[in-house]
Amino acid sequence: MSETNTTNTSLNGLARQLIAHGVITEETATQTTVDAEAAKKTFLAVLAENSDVNSLNVAQTIGADFGLPTFDLSRIDSESLPTEFISEELLQTLNAVPIMRRGSKLFIAISDPTNNEPLDKYKFTSGLSVEAIVVEEHKLNELRAKALDGSTALSDGLDESFDLDIDNPEDSKDDDDGSDVEDTPVVRFVNKVLLDAIKRGASDIHVEPYEKIFRIRYRVDGVLEEVANPPLNMAGRLTSRLKVMSRMDISERRVPQDGRIKLKLSKTKAIDFRVNTCPTLFGEKTVLRILDPSSAQLGIDMLGYEPDQKDLYMDALSNPYGMILVTGPTGSGKTVSLYTGLNILNEPGTNISTAEDPAEINLAGINQVNVNPKAGLTFAEALKSFLRQDPDVIMVGEIRDLETASIAIKAAQTGHLVLSTLHTNDAPQTISRLINMGIPAFNIASAVSLIIAQRLGRRLCENCKELDDLPRETLLDEGFKEEDLDGLEIYKPVGCNKCNKGYKGRVGIYQVLKLSEAMGRIIMEGGNALDVAEQAQKEEINDLRQSALIKIKQGILSLEEANRVTKE
Repeated sequence: MSETNTTNTSLNGLARQLIAHGVITEETATQTTVDAEAAKKTFLAVLAENSDVNSLNVAQTIGADFGLPTFDLSRIDSESLPTEFISEELLQTLNAVPIMRRGSKLFIAISDPTNNEPLDKYKFTSGLSVEAIVVEEHKLNELRAKALDGSTALSDGLDESFDLDIDNPEDSKDDDDGSDVEDTPVVRFVNKVLLDAIKRGASDIHVEPYEKIFRIRYRVDGVLEEVANPPLNMAGRLTSRLKVMSRMDISERRVPQDGRIKLKLSKTKAIDFRVNTCPTLFGEKTVLRILDPSSAQLGIDMLGYEPDQKDLYMDALSNPYGMILVTGPTGSGKTVSLYTGLNILNEPGTNISTAEDPAEINLAGINQVNVNPKAGLTFAEALKSFLRQDPDVIMVGEIRDLETASIAIKAAQTGHLVLSTLHTNDAPQTISRLINMGIPAFNIASAVSLIIAQRLGRRLCENCKELDDLPRETLLDEGFKEEDLDGLEIYKPVGCNKCNKGYKGRVGIYQVLKLSEAMGRIIMEGGNALDVAEQAQKEEINDLRQSALIKIKQGILSLEEANRVTKE
């Protein structure tokens, strides 16, 4: 390089600061500036390639001059990054990476504090306040590469343009606010929310506007967690976009609406979202239930049934007639249990029909009907129609009233296998619920063959769970028997980069109650749920709590989680 060119090269502020602190020489700064201009790179990027320069001194000097903290990125695991705020586009265009979130503040790793663009963009996309942390340039590039690999891992399996199954969204483009629901930032943000939810294994997405904040939460392993706080002024546009994708009326904000989104991940893989909007004080809350058809293909062995419980379910499914009822609260896995059974029965020689509100899992070979009360297609009407179509197996999404219950019971008594759900706390209470509906006791005793009560508990992470040291008295109080305590090992959650606060996935906890002759007599004689439960204990049928304790002894559940889902 000629002396003239070197002399005429103007140094930027960072270069002058580093020279002033003795971190680099003026000659190094000048040569780096010339090389950066020639290579069309930043000054710091070229300086990081100089093995004679101490990169840590560079970062600490820059941080001190700008009054910003410094951090060693080698202490950060790329899998622990706040992925909900990281997108492929931002990683490719910005020399910055979000490394942690605390409350409403997002900490951004940068190497050049003179460039405000990364902070402004992350502040906009996250809806959080941001704080810069100065790091070494080469370590920032390494972390960006790792984060970029993580953010593109899911999209690598996607068809181009996130193949969303939407019918003519242009027809409903404008709402009363004049907001453009096809606004590119909004479209990209909504797509990211949906994809991130799938990536994190969420079961539901909650999009919630309030008076002063707007938040998005995922339900992961049964527990809601906040993942984003977009700007409040985006609430209307985000809701409109979701309504367009779900084929709802975006001009109607006064009443709840239901819709559906199909997201194609590949030519053979698709995820459905069941969408519901509900008007609240400060706008429409939108909840999306993520429906994965492959969940019905897991097989009964993956659901968490104990061997004796599995045998009872399989025996009931092999019967040509009778009723199988699955009970539990919303989100307890009732639909997956039913569809696992239907998948076992789904053969060319079997005619299966289902009535649901709406159909959550699509299975080829099964005739599925969405009930539509407004049009007169109720569960009862669908059942009447099924009985005229030569059925072998009938599934009713939920027994809600006497008419539906009566038809289902009659079908079970006349040579059909009927599967359905009820909302009760446990299996014995299902009997009381049917009697309260008005079903005669003798019909219940003769038609119902199996009742499954279930809950979903978070499964302990096998990578980080630790032994929990609990007093003997505590274990006895929790329901363990004296003979269980010898050699008993109970584990507790810890948390690592492979799980969610010590938990990874969920497992079913079941009470599988086969109606024996003794139980039938109790029902016929007017016995209540307590009488049935007492008889079940005599027949050594585990209730939900006892089943949870078995999962604890197996090292699958923590005592804390068992108490959360089964303790009265």
